[in-house]
Amino acid sequence: MKKIIRLFIILILVISCSNDDEPEVINSFQGYYELMKMTGGFEGSETTGAKMEWQEIYVLNNTDSTFVKTRFINDSTYNGNGTYTYKTIDNQKYIEFLFNEDIDLIGNCTNDLVEVLMVLESGDKLVSTWNACDGPGLEYQRIIEFCGTGLD
Repeated sequence: MKKIIRLFIILILVISCSNDDEPEVINSFQGYYELMKMTGGFEGSETTGAKMEWQEIYVLNNTDSTFVKTRFINDSTYNGNGTYTYKTIDNQKYIEFLFNEDIDLIGNCTNDLVEVLMVLESGDKLVSTWNACDGPGLEYQRIIEFCGTGLD
């Protein structure tokens, strides 16, 4: 079931890309990011792929700075959404996600509606800051970059 949902999301994203002569978004982080690696607080606790405790994706849309976060755990699917903004602190880029409601998908140290991910490698990787307070280390890889200015 998880694979069918994932394939459906990818199909929608690919179909929604346009080949029009629209200008490219500069510094775009829009796209489909998939959780690729989890780490714990001790050496050797890294897991990847199907061995991870859960699977997770982010879909970022630059057109209106919205996102959807989906987690697949066991046979259940959980969704959260909201808006995001870019931040630069000490020359490091971050994306700050503001969720529309309080849900268990939010990984942070503050118990509020904000989740922060560090941007690595020109926007192709996002790394959770949740591990700063003993949460898991989460690393996401961009799988699909939307073309044009985002979803239509």
